[in-house]
Amino acid sequence: MQLSSPAQAPARRAQRPLAYPDRPKAPQEVLDRGKATYGVSCAFCHGSDAAGGEVGPNLLRSSVVLQDKSGELIAPIVHGARADKGMPRLELTETQITDVASWLHSLKVASRTDPNENNIDIVRGDAKSGEAYFQKTCSSCHSATGDLKGFAASMPSPKTLQQTWLLPGGSGGRGGFAAAQSSGVHIPPTTVTVTLPTGEKIDGVMTRIDDFFVGLTQTDGTTRGFSRMGDVPKVELHDPLAAHRELLRRYTDKDIHDVTAYLVTLK
Repeated sequence: MQLSSPAQAPARRAQRPLAYPDRPKAPQEVLDRGKATYGVSCAFCHGSDAAGGEVGPNLLRSSVVLQDKSGELIAPIVHGARADKGMPRLELTETQITDVASWLHSLKVASRTDPNENNIDIVRGDAKSGEAYFQKTCSSCHSATGDLKGFAASMPSPKTLQQTWLLPGGSGGRGGFAAAQSSGVHIPPTTVTVTLPTGEKIDGVMTRIDDFFVGLTQTDGTTRGFSRMGDVPKVELHDPLAAHRELLRRYTDKDIHDVTAYLVTLK
C-alpha cells in the first residue's frame, strides 16, 4: 500500500466536491420569483426557511439540492417521482422550478450549517387583519367557535399550526395531517370514482394514483386496482382539500402571517 505524503493532502481536498458548493448568483428578479414560488408551493411542508418542518425534510441539507445545478434534479421530484414516498406532485413549470432552485442555491452557507441563524418569526402578522381575512375567505367552511375551537392549543408549535392550516393533508398523511386530526379537525380522505368502459362505476378511498394506475379501497374493505391508458378508464378524484390547494396559489406572504397570527389566538 502506498501512502500519500502530507504535501498531497491539499490536492486531495481540492478534488473533493464541496459539501455546500458556491454557485454564481442568479439575477435578483429570478431569486425574487423563486422565493415567491417556494413560499406558495413548498414552504408549508419544508418550512419558510427551507430548513425543514414537521412535514417535509430539510432542503438545505438535501443531497439532491446540493448536487442540482439549475433544477434538473429537483424537477422530476416536483413532477411526482417520489409520490409513493409522500412527496405530492406539484403543478410547477420548468421555469418556476429553475427559479426555486436558484433561490435555494443562493441561501448562505451559514444558514445551511445553522438554520436557526436565519429563523423566521412565524407569528409576526396582524391578528386583526388575519381575523378579517378568515371571516371573508374561510368562514364558509370553518368556525373559530366550532371545528377550530382550541385549534392553537392542540398544536406543538406555531410552525406546525401554520403548516396545518395551509394544507391540513400535509404530505403523505404525515405532519400537518396528524396534527390536524389530533386537534379534532376532521379531514375526510380523498376518494375516487372509476368508470369502466362498460359503464360500471367503482367508488372508494384512493390509495394510489399515477399516469398508469389507480388504486382504491371500497367500503367493504376490498382493494381494487386498475391500469390506465390515457383517459380509459375514466377517473374522477374527490379531494376534500381542493379548496385549500387552490388557495395556496392566492395567498400572499402577508395573508399567511396575518391568518397565522389570528389562529394562534384560538386557544
